[in-house]
Amino acid sequence: MSHDHDDRPQLTAAQAAAVLNPPAGRNGGDLVVETLQGLGATTVFGLPGQHALGMFDALRRSSLRYVGLRVENNAGFAADAYGRMTGEVAPLLLSTGPGALTSLAALQEAAAASAPVLAISSQIPTAGLGGGRHGYLHELRDQQASVRDIVKSVHTVRSASQIPSAIAAAWESALTAPHGPVWVEIPQDVLLAETALPVVSAMDATPRELYPRPELTIAAAHLLSNAERPVIIAGGGVVRSDASGKLRALAERIDAPVVTTFGGKGAFPWEHPLSLRSWLEDRHTTDFLEDADVLLVVGSGLGELSSNYHTFRPRGRVIQIEADAGKLESNHPALGIHSDAREALADLLEAVERREDPAAAERVRTVLEKVRVRIEAQELTLEQQVLAAVREALPDTAPSFWDMTILAYWAWSAFDARRPNTMHSAQGAGGLGYGFPAAIGAAAADPTKPVLAVSGDGGAMYSIAELATARQYDLPLTWLIVDDGGYGILREYMTGAFGETTGTELARPDFVALAESFGVPAVRTTPESLAADLSKALATPGPSVVVLPALLRMFEPTHL
Repeated sequence: MSHDHDDRPQLTAAQAAAVLNPPAGRNGGDLVVETLQGLGATTVFGLPGQHALGMFDALRRSSLRYVGLRVENNAGFAADAYGRMTGEVAPLLLSTGPGALTSLAALQEAAAASAPVLAISSQIPTAGLGGGRHGYLHELRDQQASVRDIVKSVHTVRSASQIPSAIAAAWESALTAPHGPVWVEIPQDVLLAETALPVVSAMDATPRELYPRPELTIAAAHLLSNAERPVIIAGGGVVRSDASGKLRALAERIDAPVVTTFGGKGAFPWEHPLSLRSWLEDRHTTDFLEDADVLLVVGSGLGELSSNYHTFRPRGRVIQIEADAGKLESNHPALGIHSDAREALADLLEAVERREDPAAAERVRTVLEKVRVRIEAQELTLEQQVLAAVREALPDTAPSFWDMTILAYWAWSAFDARRPNTMHSAQGAGGLGYGFPAAIGAAAADPTKPVLAVSGDGGAMYSIAELATARQYDLPLTWLIVDDGGYGILREYMTGAFGETTGTELARPDFVALAESFGVPAVRTTPESLAADLSKALATPGPSVVVLPALLRMFEPTHL
């Protein structure tokens, strides 16, 4: 195929001179940062290491803002939150071997939650590649094999001219629905070698749109228009695709009650007459969903938590809209629609007929009242008091990031997120240590509003080093640590299963004194003073810590 000469870029004399005579002293690392800038990146996260120094040196010559964390896994959590909050790709710069491997738990969470993280890892010098066991520092037989099961795509570089194309392809992959983490790998010598290649200009890496097939939309619209008891389950895909407005419009068009999964918190207004809220770990909700004659599942694979631990057995027709093809019908037979949630809901809105059901709101109220009575019978007033205090203190637009801790498990079901994309947790992969470093990423994304992180004392110990990061960058975030002296939820699980615990009780520091040693103001609070102390901390510029000594309990499960 030949190109017309008129298609060639028309450069001014100055531009042509710049292309033909690039600045001296550039290396492969410069091609990395120039490509990221050309793709629109403004902020990168990471941690330097010997093989990656070419990338980090090049940051000096760029306009990219660098946020450096103290542990690679925490840097990955920060990038994850940045990607969730902005919908943009979050570059994560990593070193070889131990540095790369330490990021894997964070990348697993990004994959489970569909966060667009672009991990760019160094490698040992090209001469050592191929699994020959040359004994280089950080050498792995096959570094890519360690990440391939976790990320969406792997992109390898073996020469400088491959760098821009590899990063652009990874960028496009990260932003194509479903969003997710991707991996680029560049050897040390390629990053350090001087290059005479022209400076990378604007790059095109437009993600592929994922539209529903029209015949599936027609079939789904027919089922919903003629349903007697339609219900909607809204998952994280609704939040990721910014489709909450379309979800509400569809629910109101067909008078369908809506329950949000824990990953879909905020996708539907909590106080809406059709809102079943998020009580998925509740048999009353499960029974209601099973009774639907048509169940529309949007942006969820109906995994363990969303299905009340796989006790959910739908009796009606299921329609499943999911951008991840591997999740379609993975747990229940359905009319599977492989599509971005936003696009599919937009098409459904045009195709469904208005359906009125005056009894729908009353049926929702009945379910919520049954849930309320069940919870209140367990006399868990302290837990509800603490959660209410957090809600009172947190501004509606302020994002919150919750670690795997008992208060977070309460929040999954009982916390009103109030806005889409404001409440996030590590429930995708379920690893400890997410809350505080994720809050760092969110604060870096938008330093104009306060951010809340919530951890238990066990999870907090994963992230203590990042108090230095929060202080160094003076980020507006407050860390609530609920200190119950151990891994509280595991304590409950083991006591319930075995009658006693092993390995759940923890020695821990004085968190207030420890935070203050980092130059971060901290206060020890009580359930009664929590709302006031949290409000004050969130309103004060810079980082802060609030420690709540409290032994919280979970509500009784209904799936056993």
